[in-house]
Amino acid sequence: MKISREVKTAILVILGIILLVFLINYLKGINLFDSTNKYHTEFEYNSLSMASPVTIKGNSVGKIDAITYDYKTGKTKVTIAVDEALKFSKNSKIRMYETGLMGGNGLAIVPAEGGEIAKDGDTLESEVEFGLVTSLSKNFSGLSDNLDVTLKSADTLLTNLNKLVVDDSENGMKRTIAELNSTIVSFKTLSNSFNTLLAKNDAELTSAIKNFNTISANMAIVSEDLKTVEISKSVAELDQTLANINSLMADIKSGNGSIGKLLKDEALYDNLEGASKQLEELLQDMKLNPKRYVRFSLFGKKPKQYDAEGNEIKDKN
Repeated sequence: MKISREVKTAILVILGIILLVFLINYLKGINLFDSTNKYHTEFEYNSLSMASPVTIKGNSVGKIDAITYDYKTGKTKVTIAVDEALKFSKNSKIRMYETGLMGGNGLAIVPAEGGEIAKDGDTLESEVEFGLVTSLSKNFSGLSDNLDVTLKSADTLLTNLNKLVVDDSENGMKRTIAELNSTIVSFKTLSNSFNTLLAKNDAELTSAIKNFNTISANMAIVSEDLKTVEISKSVAELDQTLANINSLMADIKSGNGSIGKLLKDEALYDNLEGASKQLEELLQDMKLNPKRYVRFSLFGKKPKQYDAEGNEIKDKN
């Protein structure tokens, strides 16, 4: 059977189309002969494209099969197709992340331990990982706000400082600076006067310092002499004196010696007390009757005699 030219041309065109489709998918990294499983997830917004990569632990394992908007939930529904040989649990998540500094996002399967194995057509939870650019943008946004507040505060400070500097009142900065300058000038004058005084009295100051050094040296010598005094000998003599005093006190307490007998002998004490009383009576009688004890005559007359009671004794002749 002979095939016509038209049939051959049609077959060639069909084969060419098939080959072209295969080449296009091959260039996209899609192998039409590999079987895949499809999984679904949802995001609050769409930052993906059909060319966004699908990876697991940094390895490309599939592609984005479809991106659709769900009018009921208001979310973006994403379908990914991965090699059916890849197994992970249903608890795993699909994470959207930034692929580089120049922008662009991709999807990463984050496997989780435990749970049953995900099957073709299952819906997995999603999460969003903020990349470096997004984090920097947020940080710079906050930094910009803080910088704006700081600049406003600095502007207010400079304004107040300017008002304080140009203020000519009693409490103004100009007045304060002028008074400070005057104080510095006065201190400088005082310093010059003090230097002049030191220069004029340099010789006297030098002599005073030398005298002080001499006195200090003499004091050091005296101190050394005091250290070498026979303190032990003086202490021994003092101990001997105290021992003698203790011995004397012991004798007095025991009644030995004149003082001890005087203090301890009651008979001697009574005799002394009686003698003292008689002496007192004698003195009293001498005051009352002095004629008994003092007798004299201007004309040689014989003095009268008295008895013990004070009565005159008559002469029998």
